[in-house]
Amino acid sequence: MVLFERLVFQLVNLYQIAIVIYILMSWFPGSRDSSIGRLLANIVEPYLEPFRKIIPPIGMLDVSALVALITLRLATQGLAVLFSFFR
Repeated sequence: MVLFERLVFQLVNLYQIAIVIYILMSWFPGSRDSSIGRLLANIVEPYLEPFRKIIPPIGMLDVSALVALITLRLATQGLAVLFSFFR
């Protein structure tokens, strides 16, 4: 069970890193049109899209990605609590 728990947390951490990289890519023109940008878009956009529908951009800032990261972090902490019940 510990191995499964570590695997889940590592995958969530990788996903968080992918989101941060995807957000940073928006600062560089044309970077999302690269093959890496398209790959990250296919991985990250399905998760970010519902947040973007709910939270509109504030001026030039898209805070929905930040809310998505916070939500993912809270879900990870919830998973940690659930995993602690099965130890």
